[in-house]
Amino acid sequence: MLADKVAIVTGSVRGIGKEVAMLYAKHGAKVVINYTSHGRGQEAKKVVDEIEASGGTALAVCADVSQFEEAKALISKTVEHFGKLDILVNNAGITKDMLILRMTEEEFDRVIAVNLKGVFNCTKHASRVMLKAGGSIINMTSVVGITGNVGQANYAASKAGVIGFTKSVAREFAQKNVRVNAIAPGFIVTDMTDSLADSIKESVTSSIPMKRFGSAKDVANAALFLGSELSSYITGEIIKVDGGMAM
Repeated sequence: MLADKVAIVTGSVRGIGKEVAMLYAKHGAKVVINYTSHGRGQEAKKVVDEIEASGGTALAVCADVSQFEEAKALISKTVEHFGKLDILVNNAGITKDMLILRMTEEEFDRVIAVNLKGVFNCTKHASRVMLKAGGSIINMTSVVGITGNVGQANYAASKAGVIGFTKSVAREFAQKNVRVNAIAPGFIVTDMTDSLADSIKESVTSSIPMKRFGSAKDVANAALFLGSELSSYITGEIIKVDGGMAM
């Protein structure tokens, strides 16, 4: 489905990002594995090795997407190495959960910097390449950006911002054959959700019509669809992968 495509997946050493990168590689894409600190270089190398062992092609690039120039370098290194860029998955994200009365300015600013400004930074630099040849940009938002959530004012604000950003850029890029869509995962089985207390998991599960958490593969499948030609007439959409939680 993605033969000869070149894709960047930000924040892809673990979780949903890694699952997207692995699935893209399986379907023929050359994938850039992005990580934020040199301390995670070994993790990134393991993902690259895993992809290459399965016959795929991958490159690891260290870049903090919240930093304008580092995001620029991520795009530049990709194009220098592979010669083009077809798909950008803005997946990198963090949480610093706290009730608003206790939330610090730093906790608010840092989440916005990574989750929202990081999407702007990568899209801004990637657009200079993609507007010449077309492509697909996929932004990872969240159902929390639609519904809100107690203790996540910073995270919800960043993800709601991604939704507005996605729709605006989709309108700007549509005539240049660059599609811009977003995926809004609900509760997905990750290291973060694994650490939740059983009582919280039960409470959350009861609010999901399908009565279960999703998997990273469920989100990756949506990203595969949006990155492929199967979605060639879809832009500006927010696809919820949440078991019906926010319908």
